[in-house]
Amino acid sequence: MKRNMICIGCPMGCELTVEVENGQAVSVSGNNCAVGKRYAETEVSAPTRMVTSTAIAENGVPVPVKTKSPVPKDKIFDVVAAIKAAKVSLPVSIGDVVIENAAETGVSIVATKRVF
Repeated sequence: MKRNMICIGCPMGCELTVEVENGQAVSVSGNNCAVGKRYAETEVSAPTRMVTSTAIAENGVPVPVKTKSPVPKDKIFDVVAAIKAAKVSLPVSIGDVVIENAAETGVSIVATKRVF
């Protein structure tokens, strides 16, 4: 089976064609760099995404947050729900962990802005 996709690994946005067999990429074409090949292989077998959102501190102040690393695509809504349920203790600095192991993904949620 062939699958067409746009690479989001760099600003080039290459149009990729991926030959898929048994849920794995067996060939990738259209990529202008190695990032495109890795992106296509991962996207076919185990897609992941970074999640950015806003958590709420105990006093109601919004705290911008993101996942420390990408999470499985099928866990995005669970991660967002965990962020929405959390109450962040202030102060926080950039990079502070506000949730560990969000939605049982093994990925931490970190603050992306210093908030007092």
